Amino acid sequence: MATSASLAQAPTAAAPDAAELRGVAQALFAPVPTAVAEVRGEAITAEQVELGKWLFFDPRLSRSHVISCNTCHNVATGGADNVPTSIGHGWQKGPRNSPTVLNAVFNIAQFWDGRAADLKEQAKGPVQASVEMNNTPDRVEATLRSMPAYVAAFGRAFPRERDPVNFENMARALEAFETTLTTPDSRFDRFLAGADSLDAEELRGLSLFVEKGCIACHAGVNLGGQAYYPFGVVERPGADVLPPGDKGRFAVTQTASDEYVFRAAPLRNVALTAPYFHSGQVWDLRQAVAIMGSAQLGHELNAAEVESITRFLHTLTGNQPRVANPVLPASTAATPRPE
Repeated sequence: MATSASLAQAPTAAAPDAAELRGVAQALFAPVPTAVAEVRGEAITAEQVELGKWLFFDPRLSRSHVISCNTCHNVATGGADNVPTSIGHGWQKGPRNSPTVLNAVFNIAQFWDGRAADLKEQAKGPVQASVEMNNTPDRVEATLRSMPAYVAAFGRAFPRERDPVNFENMARALEAFETTLTTPDSRFDRFLAGADSLDAEELRGLSLFVEKGCIACHAGVNLGGQAYYPFGVVERPGADVLPPGDKGRFAVTQTASDEYVFRAAPLRNVALTAPYFHSGQVWDLRQAVAIMGSAQLGHELNAAEVESITRFLHTLTGNQPRVANPVLPASTAATPRPE
């Protein structure tokens, strides 16, 4: 089997041998699974998924009754909101770009700084954050208990519990639904499976992705999302891309070595999720590739290399989830009013 070193010796102008490159890629990456059956060893049920879908689209989880999970993680636009930083309660701007929810189940942890261990824990954060949905667990529970259809749905989703309508189960149901937001069968996945689904330019991009060292941070199923790295290993970007006030994972660990350290962004569907980086200040994928080359790898990529890598990244767009906007239970006289 060829190694990345042997691929590096090939002229970048020539199309790499597809079979040889496939062998390298199969050792580094994995296709997106068609389904996720369980989380933390617990089976996911259809009733939990259905309840989670209701909750994901329900703006009444927010104090204002305006913001839903889908507001910032829109499944129709790559699982993100395509703005630099999301708009939350009272028109406040959040501090970081919203990561995509698509394929998030495959990440080692959630949020740019990894402060949530899984999607269940992540689901609790935005609901309570004052800059996002600005709600409380008690108020969320009162809202859900005020609607008989929700009470029944929680009973179906968690049938062994005496009082299933609670904040913890809200998060569990949201997690269950989000495990369905995967994007299998990208052209890159078909290439991994043996199909001739990449053209010569895209093969060159994949070869460069390996050769230049992008795989150090962006490998596995999600091509990233598995570890934490300093932003600016070789050369720190300017303050517009790397705001000095946001020290990344340091806020979680309070460890000096974690200053300006962030979880490596997963690259699945990256062509759909501009603007890029935690600051959301780079709108062009080619520019993002060039910045990564100089800041993380110490390579000043030329225009042809940037174009090839960008073309390869476009092959990571998989089948987008088809989610019908649900008809939600009607509010009642007991439902807390928006504030």
